[in-house]
Amino acid sequence: MNDRKSEVTIDLSDVASPLELQQRLSRSLEFPNWYGKNWDAFWDAITGLVDMPHQLRLLGWQTLENRLPLDAELLRACLEKMQKALPGSASTVVYDSERDTLPDAVRSSGRVKGF
Repeated sequence: MNDRKSEVTIDLSDVASPLELQQRLSRSLEFPNWYGKNWDAFWDAITGLVDMPHQLRLLGWQTLENRLPLDAELLRACLEKMQKALPGSASTVVYDSERDTLPDAVRSSGRVKGF
């Protein structure tokens, strides 16, 4: 512990299931291999197993909320709870929608394949 990264960015825009979300979080935040892939285990990991980055940027947030509303709500609740319970260890979380992640030229043209 005590080896905090300045920022970790996780693209959640293509996450299709709760298990895939847990796997993406685990890989991106470098949880141990034996991580339990559920919200209780997530809480234990972020509050005692790994150093959370100073800033956590979650890309594709709106898509995740639309696709997996309960899991998005639970993820946000865990991160907000950590900010209150352990403010010195918690990440500043940035919830970005896809629109914010697109290159400026694509965003200004209004044309995005698949949207």
